[in-house]
Amino acid sequence: MSNARRVALASAVGTTIEWYDFFIYGTAAAVVFAPQFFPQISPLAGTLASFATFAIGFVARPLGGIVMGHLGDRVGRRSTLVWCLMLMGGSTLAIGLLPNYATIGLWAPILLVACRFVQGFALGGEWGGAVLMSVEHAPRHRRGYYGSFVALGLPAGIILSNLVFLLASTLVTPAEFAAWAWRVPFLASVVLVAVGLYVRLGLAESPVFEAALRAGAPRRLPVVDVLRTNGHTVLLAAGSYLAISALGYLVIVYFVSYATGELGFPLTTTLGLLLVAAVAFACSILAFAVWSDRLGRQRIMRWSNAALILWALLFFPLIDTRSVLLAGVAVCGMLLAQGAYIGPQAAVFAELFPTAVRYSGVSLSLTLGTIFGGAIAPFVATALFSATGRSTLVTIYGATLAVISWLCVRGLTETYRRDLTEAQS
Repeated sequence: MSNARRVALASAVGTTIEWYDFFIYGTAAAVVFAPQFFPQISPLAGTLASFATFAIGFVARPLGGIVMGHLGDRVGRRSTLVWCLMLMGGSTLAIGLLPNYATIGLWAPILLVACRFVQGFALGGEWGGAVLMSVEHAPRHRRGYYGSFVALGLPAGIILSNLVFLLASTLVTPAEFAAWAWRVPFLASVVLVAVGLYVRLGLAESPVFEAALRAGAPRRLPVVDVLRTNGHTVLLAAGSYLAISALGYLVIVYFVSYATGELGFPLTTTLGLLLVAAVAFACSILAFAVWSDRLGRQRIMRWSNAALILWALLFFPLIDTRSVLLAGVAVCGMLLAQGAYIGPQAAVFAELFPTAVRYSGVSLSLTLGTIFGGAIAPFVATALFSATGRSTLVTIYGATLAVISWLCVRGLTETYRRDLTEAQS
């Protein structure tokens, strides 16, 4: 196996584990956390509170991106990724062991928020490092392909987290699931983290980063430098990801709550639909990443965001028919369109910034897009639906974000022929 492929597979394994840990929280927030940690308030308020704790993880992501981006640009990509995985694994295990409100009262939601904050902090530094390890090891003409291995961690995490919850909810009674079985997916992450650490500790540092160190000392404050010299690019990249993040979490998190609570779908059916859609998502990511190496990245990402505008308008009308088949079409269509963006995204974000500030630049771009997109999307969608009793405003919200992202993509330059080792700004 080539070194580039080995690094890409290792990055994919680690990122899968990180997303698994992150998504099991999202699923639990939709179906478990309200009665477990917020039983003293109404069901609607409990759901909103659960999604608010979900959003805390996104609030922490820019801080994680800044701190880990700083370390990644100064110390190295590999060691920073190991720390990210350890932080994520420790916080996820803690959630699985956390007593509920009935046992320790107010401390239960407080500790839940603290664990979620650490999860977000770790994920904020994870993606940028995994992307750079893959892309900076890759041949110039295949950066989209190798970068997509990191992106594949996203649907793999969706599949793994939903599969574990599906098994946990079907092998026990609803009462047992509420009492203790919901903890199993969190506790099981210990095994996955151990595998991820074993894989990552065996990797070599990025050759592009090592070459940059030989050429000169690392930047003292790379985060400040990237905002001063590439701030416009950071904002455009973050904006291009805004709708992907928001609509993605409407599918992955809010859809679970909406389908089971408002449409009356069984949890097993809902999770089954997400599993099928995640497989289609993975295929889309890989296909469009390969095409981006041949056709260019900007046009493919532009097509993706244009498709998302259309699909944002169709998504809720399709699932509101209460047809399982049409709901499956809605979810699959949304994730297929997103795959066209996420496939080339890793290579694009890496190619946008010079080596000395690249970790900081890609981490900030992703986390800023996420905090204004996916962080608040489930909360906003729940609030908009509860205010009107209809999904119309949620549809308008998603379509508006898709238009903004499409405009931001048009503002980005084409990067697929760029040399990552050229003179740094």
